[in-house]
Amino acid sequence: MKVFTLFAALLFMNNIIAQKTTENPEAIIRQTLARQTAAWNSGNLEAFMEGYWKNDSLLFVGKNGPTYGYQTTLQNYRKSYPDHATMGELEFTLLQVRPLSKDTWFVLGKWALTRQAGNVSGHYTLLFKKINGNWVIIADHSS
Repeated sequence: MKVFTLFAALLFMNNIIAQKTTENPEAIIRQTLARQTAAWNSGNLEAFMEGYWKNDSLLFVGKNGPTYGYQTTLQNYRKSYPDHATMGELEFTLLQVRPLSKDTWFVLGKWALTRQAGNVSGHYTLLFKKINGNWVIIADHSS
């Protein structure tokens, strides 16, 4: 029985170590941003928002100042980008992706929209946090 218990404990620890060493937050963050780009470019704001924290404490800072909440952020996107033509084609250029702690990462980048109504571009900073096993954007400052 002792051998079985020891074997089970070693197997359990091996699984935990394997999980910790195979997770790559930077790759997950880059994949999230790639999914957001694809969703935006297909005109799907709801899918674009899947990268954000679904919480009233989500912080978004834009040209009109800070706003809070997932629903408020989604509503503001819908108001500013009512159709696919207004949304245009999004391109993200990542300048920095780096950890601040084991469960919080900082992203700095450029965004650009190519559209018939006129091209626009700017910069953004994002804070990603691992919450309930998922990496989500908890703060977005886009200008």
